[in-house]
Order: sequence, then structure tokens, then C-alpha cells
Amino acid sequence: MATVTAVPTAKISGGSFLIEACPPENVFTPEDFTEQHKLIAHTAEEFAVNEIVPNIEKMEHKEFSVTRELVKKAGDLGLSAVDTPEAYGGLQMDKVTSAIIADRLSTYGGFSATWGAHTCIGTLPIVYFGTEEQKKKYLPRLATGEIVGAYALSESSSASDSLNCRTRAELSSDGKYYILNGEKMWITNANFADLFTVFAKVNGEKFTAFLIERNFPGFSVGAEEHKMGIRGSSTCPLILSDCKVPVENVLGEIGKGHHIAFNVLNVGRFKLGAGCVGSARYCIESAIAYAKQRKAFGKVIADFGLIREKLANIAVGIFTGEAMAYRTVGMMDAAIAGLGQSHSTDMAAVRKIIDEYAIECSILKVWGSELIDYVVDEMVQIYGGYGFVEEYPAERAYRDSRINRIFEGTNEINRLVITGFLLKRAMSGQLPLMPAIKKLMDEVLSGAAAEGEGDGSFTEERKLVASAKKMGLFAAGVATQKYMQALQDQQEILGAIADMVIETYAMESAMLRAQKLAAQNGEAGATLAVAMTRVCLTSAIEKIESAAKKVIAAVSEGDMLRSQMAILRRLGKHEPFNAVALRQQIAQRVIEAGKYVVA
Repeated sequence: MATVTAVPTAKISGGSFLIEACPPENVFTPEDFTEQHKLIAHTAEEFAVNEIVPNIEKMEHKEFSVTRELVKKAGDLGLSAVDTPEAYGGLQMDKVTSAIIADRLSTYGGFSATWGAHTCIGTLPIVYFGTEEQKKKYLPRLATGEIVGAYALSESSSASDSLNCRTRAELSSDGKYYILNGEKMWITNANFADLFTVFAKVNGEKFTAFLIERNFPGFSVGAEEHKMGIRGSSTCPLILSDCKVPVENVLGEIGKGHHIAFNVLNVGRFKLGAGCVGSARYCIESAIAYAKQRKAFGKVIADFGLIREKLANIAVGIFTGEAMAYRTVGMMDAAIAGLGQSHSTDMAAVRKIIDEYAIECSILKVWGSELIDYVVDEMVQIYGGYGFVEEYPAERAYRDSRINRIFEGTNEINRLVITGFLLKRAMSGQLPLMPAIKKLMDEVLSGAAAEGEGDGSFTEERKLVASAKKMGLFAAGVATQKYMQALQDQQEILGAIADMVIETYAMESAMLRAQKLAAQNGEAGATLAVAMTRVCLTSAIEKIESAAKKVIAAVSEGDMLRSQMAILRRLGKHEPFNAVALRQQIAQRVIEAGKYVVA
């Protein structure tokens, strides 16, 4: 059996998966968790089961004193200190640990929202951009849960278009304060948070972040929003009426607030993606338990093929989502480790590394949020009429999941982020995407045979992943030839290209995880992982082919359209796996186990 390095150390460039083959030993997977990772996962799971779940009804009815108590208890366990430097009372652990905690605390959407706003977007702006005085003043108390953080970026007239905010900041005549006026909307934790990162424009022009304490004069919180889901979280507007903010509470540089807003969102995105996968894991347990006891037509519904198909698809989604999430944070940790001892003090360098994987972070956010929406929809379907009844878990899970496609930048915005970063890096030469597209276009125009993926194990899987990359590059190539620089204005085409990028990352991540499992445990020990990978590949390649057709049909017509469609068919040619049999195999195993399993 081949040996596989447990913790990858190779530095991998963000977005490079589109043009470079990645060996399995260069990816981090859940099977690579250290004993410390496993201990933290266990601690977070126990906290979720023993503390969060018993208090769900209280939080649903907005007993926020319970929420505050849970945040403090989690802080006492060290769960909220993992991203905070040791010098300021934190534990400063790796990004894998950050993802594990977000994953395992996702039993209940209301608390997940509270937790994410506090530990991520409520704390990290200070970690990455705070002055020494700001860090000493706020971080130790945020890390323990003594105070709760919040983040105020959105406004009613400029939600996704955050740089177009109307909130103004003017320097007072004595130069000691900034006077803020405006209103922020949809602020998570607003009802009980103590510290807010608030964005405003100095003199109506310079987009800037401020740290505002709840008791500052001129600061108030509006009425609680009545929401469709995540009812256990607090969401209120903030009202700034001549709010006096000391000049020492400016966060970062005047006019550079966008660096704070966008860098912190990258972390929020990978954590949200991991949390969505964790939530799916909890949902499948409930769905299996119900399907195994609910009878119809003389037998339990878990015996019905179409129910088993749903459970298999959910398991495949979890397997793939885990592979994507931990591959991404593993790349971050490998790059951060390259900083040596400075990784604990040079937050600017750490921030730059996280930004390197902005494409992957947005992929995780989109893919994870759309996975959990699929999962809860199928969960309701499995529960049938009871899925619409509040006393059953499907109803609340269904309501709570919907916000994830809006949080941390809408999925539409994130699709544009994916293609925007790819184009930006391609144009700057950071990512040799254009040479890869040109090489492929030359190959297809010359009629050259497609390169094979060699012999050995996973041959067909590797061919499919290679085909996915080629179809994506080909579609991007024909769109670029048509529009050149104006491509950035073609949102529908950019969205379709983003879908191909997302599904390609999913395919390759699942395949690499299965390959690594086979190398560690032998092919017999990776049977279920291989089955889930093949189902993932079957579904994803269809989506990629559909998106490629959409792009080609939008940019070509007549003989050119027919010619390009013929090339696409050649690039995507493959023999399908028996997905029905594979799903039966997966469903049988997870039903027997009563939960998602990998082996």
C-alpha cells in the first residue's frame, strides 16, 4: 500500500486547480485530522448536543440571555479563541480547526448565525487590522465571550453594493471624535452585541471602518426583525444619530475600509461553507431515522428506491463538501506554515494568504449553501406532510437554510467574484490561465487527440476530471474571443463559467479524497468513497456540459455554433457510471449506519 503524507506542505496557488493536476498527497482531507483536531471536533460536537440542542426552543423564542450564556460557555471551552493570537488571550490555531468548529457547531441555524457573526466577522477585523491598543482592549474579552461582537456593513439601499453606503462620518471640531450619521440594516447579534465594526464614509467619500461600543452616545438599536428563518438569532437595524466615536476607534486606515470588508468576508465564506456541510450531516441523521420508522404500503419508506436515492445524494454531497472544505483550509495552512515563526505576529501576511484562496472560499460558500438547500428540501420531502409541521426538525431546518445563499455576499455576487478573480489573475500573469486556454484552443482546432490519463487506478475518474477542466477552458476561451475585455459585463456568461469552475473543484476534490483513502486503506477500504465520488462526477459533468452549452450558444451561431458544439461533445465524451447501482450501494450503507459514513 502506498504511503501518503498526512499533512500536505506543498504551496498551491489559488485557482490553479483549473490548469494543473494535483496529486492526492498534496490535499488535506478529514481523514488527515490530527489527534488535536479530533479532540476539538469531539468537544464542539458535545457542546452542540448538550448545550445548543436543549436550548433551541428558548432561542427560537428570542431568549437572548440564553444565547449570551452559550457564547460565554463556548468561550470558556476555547472554541471562540482559535483565530485570536495568543498575545491577546487567544489560541491562534490552524484554519482546519476553525473550519472544524464551524462544521460541528452547525446543529441549529439560529446559533450558527450568532456564532459566526461573533467569532468571524465580529472579531477578525480587529485581529487583522486593529492597532495594538485596540487588540489589547477588545480581543481578550471577545475570545472568552465576555463581550459579543457584530459587523455592520449592509444598508437598506446598498446591501451587496456595500461601497455605496450612505452612512457618513465627520471629524468633530476638536479633532477628538468622528460623528457618524446613518442606519445599518440586517445586523446579526444587534440586540445583545457589545462591540460593532461599522462602515461609513468619511466626509461622504472615504469608506472607513469604526469600532463602536454599544454605550457610545448617539448609538441605538432598532426593533428586532421578524424573519422567515434563523429566528434564534438577533437581527436589528442600527441607528447612528450624531454618534460620537473616538478617533482612536478608527479601524485600519481612513479610506481603506474595503480591505477590511472584503478580506474578512473570505474567512466568513469558508466557514459558512464548512458549516453548511456540517448542517447537512445532522440533517441526514434525522432523515434516515424518520425513513426507517415511517411505514407506507406495508413497509418502511427507507426501503423505497426513490427515498434511498435522496439519502444517497445527500451522503454524496456531504462527502464532496467535506473534501472541498478541508482541501481549501489545508492549502491555507500549508501556505501559512511557510511564514515560519512570523505567522503568529504578521497578520498582514496571513491575511494575504487567505486572500490568495478567495476563489476557493467563494466556491465553498456557493456550493455549500446550495447543498444544504437541496438537503433540507429533500428532508422535507422524506418527512412528507410532517415536514411542514413545526414539531418536526425538517420544518425549521428548511427555514433556516435559506439565508445561507444571501449571507457573506449573495451567491450571485460570489459567482462574479470567482470569475472576476480568475480574470484578474489571468490578466496580471499570476495565474497562467490564458496560455492554458490558448493551448487547448490550438489542440482542438488542429484536431489533436485528447490526452489520456494513463493506466492504473482511478483512470476513468481522472479522465472525467480532465474533461471537465477542458470543457470549462474551452467555453471560457470562446467567450473571451467574442467579448475580450467586455466579458466582465456579461453576467449570465460569467455565471455559467463560475458554475463550471465550482463543479470542477467539487469533482477533483472528491476524487482526490477517494484516491487518498484508497492509498491509505487499500481499494477495498475505499469502496464507499469511490462510489460517492463516481456519483459526484456523474452529476457534476452533466452540469458542466450544460453550462458550457449555455456559453457557446450565447456567443456563436450557424456553422461556428455547430463546430464548437462538436468540439464540446468530443471533449466531454465518456462512458457513464451506473449511478443507480452506486446510489443503492451508498444508501444501503448509510441506512445501516443510521448516519453519514465514509466506509
